Amino acid sequence: MARGMSMAGRVDGRVAFITGAARGQGRSHAVRLAEEGADIIALDACAAIDSASYPMPTSEDLAETVKLVQALDRRIVARRVDVRDFEALKQLVDDGVAELGRLDIVVANAGIANPTVVDEISQRAWHDMIDINLTGVWNTVKVSLRHLRSGGRGGSIVLTSSVAGLEGDVGHAHYIAAKHGVTGLMRALALELAPDRIRVNSLHPTNVNTGMIVNDSMMRLFRPDKGHVTIEEFAAAAEEMQALPIPWVEADDVSNALLFLVSEDGRYITGVALPVDGGRIAK
Repeated sequence: MARGMSMAGRVDGRVAFITGAARGQGRSHAVRLAEEGADIIALDACAAIDSASYPMPTSEDLAETVKLVQALDRRIVARRVDVRDFEALKQLVDDGVAELGRLDIVVANAGIANPTVVDEISQRAWHDMIDINLTGVWNTVKVSLRHLRSGGRGGSIVLTSSVAGLEGDVGHAHYIAAKHGVTGLMRALALELAPDRIRVNSLHPTNVNTGMIVNDSMMRLFRPDKGHVTIEEFAAAAEEMQALPIPWVEADDVSNALLFLVSEDGRYITGVALPVDGGRIAK
């Protein structure tokens, strides 16, 4: 239902900055917050990354996110930007705030995955992972702080980590290192930004039903005994990870948790690492 046809949403009138918004969780976050009344500043690199093990989003994917937000009668400023490019990132946020008038919510979501045993992680793959999944998160927060503070209303920052940011695993040490770094960054920022009434939390999903997880290289990680893994075999192996009998969560499930954290429902929640994991960490 378009915003004009519904009551005021839980983030009505606010502006959210979302990275990695062309598809998957990022697109889901943009649409969910737009449904609840937010205008959006969005970016995605929309470019190949050689060390990633699956196809990256395209410009057409980002354009589809724009259409979905606009269909909800919300404004969106979207641009192809790599989170490793600090100056381009800053320019986008500055331009977005100039057009939309404010900044209230920051969602540092952009990231890549590359399942590889430690002996086979190249120097390029290590640097890509840390630069995008950790430094890119830092860049996103850094370019946003002036706008969050200048509003005098506080704000909410949510960093996308992973269950891999809370526990160890086999087959992606560089990803786990980056996601643990995101968790630590969240805890430090939550304390430092609290006097400005800026809340900082992190989300820790288990497997999410997006292209980052449902692809050949990731499915083979779950079933290394097989050369070709069917989606049914992948689901059966993935289900063993969670306490609940589910192989993965949907992007909407993560977006609903995000909405809780950034809305007034979560107004006194900060410094929290929130799993959306079907009981995986408990198990």
